[in-house]
Amino acid sequence: QVQLVESGGGLVQPGGSLRLSCAASGSIFSINAMRWYRQAPGKQRELVAAITSGGSANYADFVKGRFTISRDNAWNTVYLQMNSLKPEDTAVYYCNADLILGSGRSYNYWGQGTQVTVSP
Repeated sequence: QVQLVESGGGLVQPGGSLRLSCAASGSIFSINAMRWYRQAPGKQRELVAAITSGGSANYADFVKGRFTISRDNAWNTVYLQMNSLKPEDTAVYYCNADLILGSGRSYNYWGQGTQVTVSP
């Protein structure tokens, strides 16, 4: 069964750091773009960062200079290094990826989400 599994969320003080991981597993031929989204209570889900299979990254303005997205293609894993965290970064963070399965078709998958809470 193909799935994305996130880890690394938790409670951190303002100014602190966290590193999220998301591993894709199952019968995957390859992975195109991988992304991190977040959703705070009462707000819409928003794109945080994305990275292509070649490693090109782009970021939402509200995390530029603080967050870094990276990936390890050998392990089908994407990371989000979050530094200088602010209370407004509190949200459930979701991994999203375009997976190429054995059929050769691309499917978009979501992880289950991991909670990040930034509070004194």
